[in-house]
Amino acid sequence: MLTLNNKIDIRSLDLPALQESFKAMGEKGFRASQVYEWLWKKACISFEDMSNLSKELRKKLDENFVINNVKIHHSQFSSDKTIKNSFILHDKHLIEGVLIPTPGRMTACVSSQVGCSLTCKFCATGYMERKRNLNPDEIYDQVVLIDKQAKENYGIPLSNIVYMGMGEPLLNYKNVMESIDKITSEEGLNMAAKRITVSTAGIAKMIKKLGDDEVKFNLALSLHAANDEKRNTIMPINEQNSLKALAEALKYYYAKTKNLVTYEYIIFDGVNDSLQDAVELARFCKHIPCKVNIIEYNPISFASYINAGEDKVEAFAEYLRSHDINTNLRRSRGKDIDAACGQLAIKEQVS
Repeated sequence: MLTLNNKIDIRSLDLPALQESFKAMGEKGFRASQVYEWLWKKACISFEDMSNLSKELRKKLDENFVINNVKIHHSQFSSDKTIKNSFILHDKHLIEGVLIPTPGRMTACVSSQVGCSLTCKFCATGYMERKRNLNPDEIYDQVVLIDKQAKENYGIPLSNIVYMGMGEPLLNYKNVMESIDKITSEEGLNMAAKRITVSTAGIAKMIKKLGDDEVKFNLALSLHAANDEKRNTIMPINEQNSLKALAEALKYYYAKTKNLVTYEYIIFDGVNDSLQDAVELARFCKHIPCKVNIIEYNPISFASYINAGEDKVEAFAEYLRSHDINTNLRRSRGKDIDAACGQLAIKEQVS
């Protein structure tokens, strides 16, 4: 990818392409491998810091390439120790990512798009316009920056990554998959794939593609209703990806990967909180091995939804458990700084 000054974004090149570029500059191929290691294993963002390269080569790199690294624009600290970041991209777009510390875990919630093209009614990002997809390096950088933040603030490295920030990951499939490769490979950050969860609003054909690619990371589906009429209202994407289509895709995915799927379910008062809703969800859960995370709703100014009462939530969860469905109640983190699930939306401007 060329930038405005006609320099190539070096991280847009895979290793063979980088080796070709080095040969064209009259450099030996192994030097490309050294630079590749600096970029992806050591997360280096300055050619000057690549200390095992000659000054002449570093100067040549600076003349021909650029590293379009992501920077932290602003950070907010929650009373529960959650940290929300707005990140600024090379083209001045802003995205958000969150560090979520919990007992035994240090989780990064990362974005995959600038804005979102889906219009889920309960999600602040869904009320934004999708500007563009994030590149693999822009997703990778969020992980690196949040990991650094975890170490600096809590003395603990990241243990988990969730693609649950801004955007629909499966509508940026290629770049998301490449970012996960850079995060998990030995040539990259070498994190375990099982520590990564990709959350989708439900794109049936792309769930099947995950199966074809036999992915090792975890898949979570934002379900929120196991009834097409209700889900159409809450999540308009369901009109093109019905529950029947999703069930078929999930069966295919499980047959290929043998990965248990997590269903995320927010219980809205008077919307999807009845015993009948629980019955329908239990029935949907029988398609493949799964677990259910019941998530606390985090109000946004655009929507009129409110949380169901504690009694209803407990009764709902108990019904699922009585039908042998692994069910967890998840409490929100970072709600006081709009960092909780469904609250990510850019409110600030770049000067």
